[in-house]
Amino acid sequence: MDKRYEVYCLMDPLFYDAPARPGGGDTAFPQALRPAPDGWRRTEVDDWLALRPAGRTLPVQGWKIHVSACLDNAADILTTVWEYCVPRRIAFKFLPDRDTLLLANAKYAHRGSSGKFVTVYPADEAELERVLTELGALLDGRAGPYILSDLRWGEGPLYVRYGAFAERYCVSEAGEVEPAVEDGEGRLVPDVRGPAFQVPDWVELPGFLAPHLARRGGGAALADLPYRFESALHFSNGGGIYAGTDLRTGDHVVLKEARPHAGLTPDGRDAVARQRREREMLERLRGLDCVPALHDHFEQGGHHFLVEERIEGTELNDLFVDRYPLTLARADEAATAGYASWALDVHDRVARAVGEVHARGVVLGDLQPSNIIVRPDGSVVLIDLEGAADEAEGRRQALGAQGFTAPRALRGTAVDDYALACLKLFLFLPLTGLLTLAPGKAAQLAREAARTFPVPDGYFDEAVRLLTGAGGTAGGAEPGPRLRPDRTGWAQARAALARSVLAAATPERDDRLFPGDIEQFATPGGGLGMANGAAGVLYALDVTGAGRHPGHEEWLIRRALRPQPGTLLGLYDGLHGVAHVLDHLGHRQEALKILDQCAGEQWHRLGPDLRGGLSGIGLNLLHFATATGEPALRDAAAEAVDAVAARLGPADAVPEVSGGGHPYAGLMRGSSGPALLFLRWYEHTGDPEFLDLAATALRQDLRRCLLRDEDGVMEVDEGWRTMPYLAEGSVGIGLVLDDYLAHRANEGFTAAAAAIRRAAEGRFYVEPGLFHGLAGMILHLSRAHPAGTAAQRDPVVGDQIRRLARYAVGHAGGLAFPGEELLRLSLDLATGSAGVLLALGAALHDSPVRLPFLAPPPAGRAGPPSHSVPVPMEKSTEVKRHDDP
Repeated sequence: MDKRYEVYCLMDPLFYDAPARPGGGDTAFPQALRPAPDGWRRTEVDDWLALRPAGRTLPVQGWKIHVSACLDNAADILTTVWEYCVPRRIAFKFLPDRDTLLLANAKYAHRGSSGKFVTVYPADEAELERVLTELGALLDGRAGPYILSDLRWGEGPLYVRYGAFAERYCVSEAGEVEPAVEDGEGRLVPDVRGPAFQVPDWVELPGFLAPHLARRGGGAALADLPYRFESALHFSNGGGIYAGTDLRTGDHVVLKEARPHAGLTPDGRDAVARQRREREMLERLRGLDCVPALHDHFEQGGHHFLVEERIEGTELNDLFVDRYPLTLARADEAATAGYASWALDVHDRVARAVGEVHARGVVLGDLQPSNIIVRPDGSVVLIDLEGAADEAEGRRQALGAQGFTAPRALRGTAVDDYALACLKLFLFLPLTGLLTLAPGKAAQLAREAARTFPVPDGYFDEAVRLLTGAGGTAGGAEPGPRLRPDRTGWAQARAALARSVLAAATPERDDRLFPGDIEQFATPGGGLGMANGAAGVLYALDVTGAGRHPGHEEWLIRRALRPQPGTLLGLYDGLHGVAHVLDHLGHRQEALKILDQCAGEQWHRLGPDLRGGLSGIGLNLLHFATATGEPALRDAAAEAVDAVAARLGPADAVPEVSGGGHPYAGLMRGSSGPALLFLRWYEHTGDPEFLDLAATALRQDLRRCLLRDEDGVMEVDEGWRTMPYLAEGSVGIGLVLDDYLAHRANEGFTAAAAAIRRAAEGRFYVEPGLFHGLAGMILHLSRAHPAGTAAQRDPVVGDQIRRLARYAVGHAGGLAFPGEELLRLSLDLATGSAGVLLALGAALHDSPVRLPFLAPPPAGRAGPPSHSVPVPMEKSTEVKRHDDP
């Protein structure tokens, strides 16, 4: 799970939203409610409240001071900082309320920014030293979390780092737009904000900071410990988990680190408090075979460590992903029966282990597949008791994983019982994450699971009762929403989706019009673009016949013509996509004005990708050049094409895996985006050189694919899993392969395209979305058929449309779909309802529906049916299949 999503769930029960509004809520600090002092300006900057004395000019970058604080001393620390800075006219900003501070120090907060409560902006190094000395004396001895990115001043809560004061942006070597500082030669370079202190090469550390740097990392050396730290297993803001060896005994151990005042859970407990509780619970459970043995605990450099037995085995989540048969294109009855036998046994063993823990008066509090180890002999061990508690205390759950978090009303052992019920359902249909949005989904999912797998009659009934809090059973459950793959079903689905989308619009907000993914808040202007913003939603509504919405179009025009500094430029993540949609909607003059704005930015330095880079920008410039006949736009498109071609390299210029520390494969971020650009440029110019370049780019992406041995499906290889999806998986590559094959025959590409089509025929995908889910599969399969006929001509398309009902949630009298991680609804194109609408339109609408620049290939030239061509590929493997629920 991507832990970033949790904090975006706190503001709204239905939609992802920014974690806090400055100064809002009942936990605001008194200073957040005050007007600015006379002669000062007060502004809101993301989660911060900034105060700056009028008439005082600050440098654009320099040494800044960060002040950390705990929840219980933050108000006093802020009072001290305010009373120090205001009389001296020193600019500063602060987190405005206790809730925002808790989020900044939460267990899965960003380790490069965690701990920062106040930022002070000295005008120069002389003022820096004076503030550190004077304010440091006032705050000396106050507790606060250690700020990993900074250098600590003395023994108090003050830290320093060199970085940007003003908002400036640059394009990194990887082609990403990032916050910037100016280097020694006057160039803008990324302002690196990682979990370790570093001084830029061109900056000299002030002499008064040198003694503090020398003290950094003091304390007893690791070499003095009786343990060898061998590898990091996991990091969070609360500390790391390491595999190691006890040098005295040779025992393999796990060492769990806890940082004081950091890694907070919603109940306010820090990592040290939770570790202390885990130690107490392990002591009480000593002797049980179903929990790790406790070996030791110690303190090192102010950090606390717990030493536990290292269990030999595999996480249940990993075993599940390896074994789950519905990700196969053609899982037969033997496969589902064999899996069901294993899953029934595993759940029974886990339930008995939980019973043994409960018999000792302990509640686990965080039971989930990643916290269960299955030994080679099949026995299970319950690990990571960080959330455990004494049953007698009747505590609510403080830690919980997506799909296994109990309702707030449950306490004590009922929390674990709820998680066991989730696990029972998860092992057969791993969509329990939907239960946060729609608890009634439990009955619908259980009914489908019982229909798919040979389980005993009534097997899910008790789980459904626990999960819904009602007396219903799986067998008597309502069928839930249905999506019919015919004309009547299409009209009903379109109306229901459009009703929900329009009901959730927020034209009164400046940051977004339609709720979508958390990417809306990741960069300035994130609520505008094609993938996650208003442009993509308005595009999907129009091309599927769900109507034009002039008021919402005007909202988009106003904000795109006056974008925030740092707004991205790309086709799917930024202003080029907005321009494309506005032109599609008939607002050409406004679209051209947006293109003029983009032309003045550093677009030439962007990466070559389709989502936010030169391939998408080049395609859009070509579109406008063709539409307007403007030579300057055609020249700019040619520049983009030439730049992408110059960076391409040969087919073997990329590694054989995608992602991680390597460039991504796929349509949005891989070489298939450049291939699409070269194809369209070939169609524009007739120059076969660009068809050759497209072939090379496609070979780069196919180099990062593998053929699954068990079912002949081709997916992108990420080393630890394989991915079929439209954005960074094989299906997106397949779209461009089909377009290439419309121009030039290629036996290897034809075979690959057939194997990729099989990737779209699986019976289970974790999410419904267009970029990373089932909707993308429907779009891909539908391209081979005339408009409105895909479900009629291909039964698999009809089946996939029906399977979308698994995810559908009633909203505002219509239907909506959850976004990434399934925790909240999303309406955007990439992850939510607009993308589902577009995919359904591609299959069922009587006019062609497509993504920009991806019209279906000419009839009869999209390659043979997926079952008719052998796939003689060299690279095959049995590595983990797609999805990691």
